[in-house]
Amino acid sequence: MERMRGGLERGSQWNWIGLGTAILGLLILARVLPVAEWLFKFDDWVTRLGLLGVLVFMLVYVAATVLLFPASILTIGAGFIFGVVSGTLIVSIAATAGAALAFLIARYLARNQVETRFAGNPAFKRIDRAIGERGAGLIFLLRLSPLIPFNVSNYIYGLTSVKFWPYILASWVGMLPGTLLYVYLGTAGRLGLGGAAGRSSAHSIWEYALFGVGLLATIVVTVWVTRIARKELSKTEVNGP
Repeated sequence: MERMRGGLERGSQWNWIGLGTAILGLLILARVLPVAEWLFKFDDWVTRLGLLGVLVFMLVYVAATVLLFPASILTIGAGFIFGVVSGTLIVSIAATAGAALAFLIARYLARNQVETRFAGNPAFKRIDRAIGERGAGLIFLLRLSPLIPFNVSNYIYGLTSVKFWPYILASWVGMLPGTLLYVYLGTAGRLGLGGAAGRSSAHSIWEYALFGVGLLATIVVTVWVTRIARKELSKTEVNGP
């Protein structure tokens, strides 16, 4: 049990380290390159496209998910371009669609190739066995506190016994807290870069303060939900020897 809990904690720590590294990298790039100018030009281009811009972004997100491109970068970008509410909705739909497509590819189109890739993986065997016992409820917990990278896990779940629609529902709900956090960070980045570029003069200090409180609350809730999921996962064998 202690080994299991330690593995879960290390997985969560690496998620936060990865997030911090991504933010630090963006800040460094913003200092040495005209990142703000590029981002706002891209934002203007997507805005001019209207609904078509939203659809293009969603299609790119789905393709990136299937091709194993890091989704967190696009999720932060959605917050920058679309804002918290619209960005969360767009990413939630696109991420779920991408997860569904990868799942179907693993189950029906490329099962032999995916199975060959993961058949000898002890983690896959434990997850497969545990999902057979707990079903989509375990996938929900794994989405809240992922032990396996999001894009890779979509293919792995396609090899398990979980049914498609329960998988979709568990994935959609389980991904929401993390999606909201990354989108919020993207929107916060837009406010920061906009202020530096003189594009946010309409925002008052109280709006910035309120947004900061919302971001802090989102982080706290995400950490709290992740800890609950990790505690529940420690009762399973998914991270056991």
